[in-house]
Amino acid sequence: MEKKNKMPFKGTKEQEAQLRAVIAEHKDEKGAAIPVLHKAQDIYGYLPIEVQEIIAEGLGVPLAEIYGIVTFYTQFSLNPKGEYQIGVCLGTACYVKGSGDILQEIKDILKIDVGECTPDGKFSLDATRCVGACGLAPVVTINDDVYGRLTKGEIGGILAKY
Repeated sequence: MEKKNKMPFKGTKEQEAQLRAVIAEHKDEKGAAIPVLHKAQDIYGYLPIEVQEIIAEGLGVPLAEIYGIVTFYTQFSLNPKGEYQIGVCLGTACYVKGSGDILQEIKDILKIDVGECTPDGKFSLDATRCVGACGLAPVVTINDDVYGRLTKGEIGGILAKY
């Protein structure tokens, strides 16, 4: 289906019990899949195939339908998020000022691609669209921290702080 994660699924029995309770609560509702998927992502932090299978079985819908929803809506993630979530703005202003090169530098340093998480769970990387800080282009966010007017050479030092 999707690229393999570098991190194995580590769901707990407690998380599964929470998920099954959510499914039971919504099972007979029309359009239950989306609210269940939102709750599942709150529980696990992302929606690996193992979680999608539980939801499909619990709601009595094909796995392909659940997967289709997860891959269609951008708020759902198939991959785990790191302790530090990096977002590189690829909006027009940032891209024109070099955010593509900055994104490549981060990928090279962390050895992950967009949508992936480092094997230690420390960093995840996403390409974003405009973050509303065009005057600071190019912009990178790490959790709630915003870094602007960046150059490729600054990236190593910024990541080292985390």
